[in-house]
Amino acid sequence: MLVFFKQKLAFLSVPKTGSTAYELTLRKRADVIFTKGVKHMTASKFQTQIAPLLAESYRIRPEIMAVMRDPVDQIRSWYKFRSPERMGAHIRSTAGKSFDEYVLDVISDSPSPAAKIGSQYRFLTLEDGSLGVHRLFQYENQPRIHGFLEDRFQDTIQLKAQNVSPDVPAEISPDVEAKLRAAKPDDFALYDRLLDAGGMLQTAF
Repeated sequence: MLVFFKQKLAFLSVPKTGSTAYELTLRKRADVIFTKGVKHMTASKFQTQIAPLLAESYRIRPEIMAVMRDPVDQIRSWYKFRSPERMGAHIRSTAGKSFDEYVLDVISDSPSPAAKIGSQYRFLTLEDGSLGVHRLFQYENQPRIHGFLEDRFQDTIQLKAQNVSPDVPAEISPDVEAKLRAAKPDDFALYDRLLDAGGMLQTAF
């Protein structure tokens, strides 16, 4: 997660939405950088813990942005990232699981260590269910994200691919996708709102 004083901008890092590539590209311009255990700070934590500190200590109230990915593809990215081709026999490896089996593990009552990946909806919303960022961008619409950042920084933004996962099969069956949608309706509803808005949701609070 990065905060830029001059640009009055905070960029939250939603897991598996290209956040590392943006971080490495923009970190030299950042005034505050959160890494490791607090890199993926949720919108709710930022609003309650960091925003008041920034306002009180630095008199800055940054616009908060984040990126959301198609829920199926975000889980698919986790599956590939934790594949045995990359992680070997680690406890969080997806070894021995097809993508269908992994998705069912993710939505089970007791997910395995490999399947504990959280929720984009919970990451991005506040306790009352409202959107916790000022601008939410669609991951698949990279030109819109780049355009916003280049306008805000008044400079060209050149991204380099980071954390590229192994190319492993990860097809989902219609039946399992239906179960996933039923288990995570809020994630899909928020993503649908994002699509309906043309790739960027904007809110004020």
